[in-house]
Amino acid sequence: ARLAGALQANNIPCRLWDANLEGQLWLLEQPPTVDDTWTRRAWRSRHKHLQSLREAATYTNPDRYATAVNDLNRLLAMAGTATDTVPGLADYRHAERSPLRSSDLLWAAEHPQQNPFFPLFQERLPQLLAGITTVGISLNYLSQALTTFALIGLLRQQYPQLKIVLGGGLVGSWLARPDWRNPFAGLVDHLVAGPGEGPLLELLGATQPIGNALPAYDLLPLQDYLSPGLILPYSTAAGCWWNRCSFCPERAEGNRYQPLPAQLALSELQTLVARYRPRLLHLLDNALSPALLRLMAENPPGAPWYGFARFDEQLVDLAFCRALRASGCVMLKLGLESGDQEVLDRLSKGIELGVASRVLENLKAVGIGVYCYLLFGTPAEDEAAARRTLDFVAGHADGISFLNLAIFNMPAFGDEAADYATEPFYEGDLQLYTSFQHPAGWERGRVRRFLSQEFVRNPAIAAIVRRDPPLFTSNHAGLFCPAHPQ
Repeated sequence: ARLAGALQANNIPCRLWDANLEGQLWLLEQPPTVDDTWTRRAWRSRHKHLQSLREAATYTNPDRYATAVNDLNRLLAMAGTATDTVPGLADYRHAERSPLRSSDLLWAAEHPQQNPFFPLFQERLPQLLAGITTVGISLNYLSQALTTFALIGLLRQQYPQLKIVLGGGLVGSWLARPDWRNPFAGLVDHLVAGPGEGPLLELLGATQPIGNALPAYDLLPLQDYLSPGLILPYSTAAGCWWNRCSFCPERAEGNRYQPLPAQLALSELQTLVARYRPRLLHLLDNALSPALLRLMAENPPGAPWYGFARFDEQLVDLAFCRALRASGCVMLKLGLESGDQEVLDRLSKGIELGVASRVLENLKAVGIGVYCYLLFGTPAEDEAAARRTLDFVAGHADGISFLNLAIFNMPAFGDEAADYATEPFYEGDLQLYTSFQHPAGWERGRVRRFLSQEFVRNPAIAAIVRRDPPLFTSNHAGLFCPAHPQ
């Protein structure tokens, strides 16, 4: 949407295609070849389930919501059987091919007919490409890579005259590797790292590119998404304003913090809210800056909103938290990472546990939901520290709405990786993370057992984990939080 806005502002016509959404909806209409009770039930109920995810009442009934999500995901998974793939609402896997190997991505390009979405591509591309000279594809996640390259291969076979531009978060991470050698030179004309507006405008011949432009969401099927009204995504910055945490992928890739001026970001948000009347704003920043949070508290954007923030002194002020809630904030995503102060200090998180406690209390008091992120198995942590995290979370369970539990991955090319004995997770020339020898012997297997056998079995924590929306997790969690101040 932001790329489309930049192109339109420079009088360059374009079309947008959300291949994720359309591909999933198309696949859900393909009769299943697997015959079992769950799949038959899901097939009969698919239209009801799709409709229910677009109705607000469903988000007051977690059981009904979970049934709809799990049944639809079942249909998608079964639709990949003939191609040895497992598509899903939030993932995509191949039985033998890996997005971490360029050879497998090239295989996907050479055999696009082996992709479950191939019939849709064959049907839709003639309509989409009429009069088009350049195709830009945004590749953000590993789960999108195999299908992206199947699409690129089909474009190369049937539309060899097209110029293909590939960007997005995953591509940026590839290009940031110090050992990067482009294996896709014969397939993709241009690879773009970081914000793509400038490179795309230059490629398309904009002689005097007009600066910042509003994102253009109009070209997308806004009524078709799986939510009860539009959840409007908007980014106010690239990179992270804190940018000091050890082992941070943003730092490892050398990504600079590039914010819009806070007043401009707020003005754009207010304009977009007036134009699109979203149900919810999703602010995509790695962490909303203190300046922007202050401005939004003083000048509400006009719709309920959620996004990432940091545990900092600003949120210790109860009056400020109350103002945030009044501005429409329904949920904050907060990266605590650990409930052990020594671990936080060694990771340069800039978080004081005393501050975190008061923040959780304040957000609970004003009715702002908290999606809390924890990271286990870092080099700074051992089993005793992990148990202190358990104690902290259990002790603050009434202030935590949802939990994300992650196991640490070592960025393969970060400065810190050289301090540890590292070895690849899997075979593949596109890996971004590496395994490592933990200095305290707190290896991934032990971490997994601790999480499954001890951490999530704590009664207070188990209640939080059960609330997490299946598959959609934080992307739907804000819909389960009250939209209006208490």
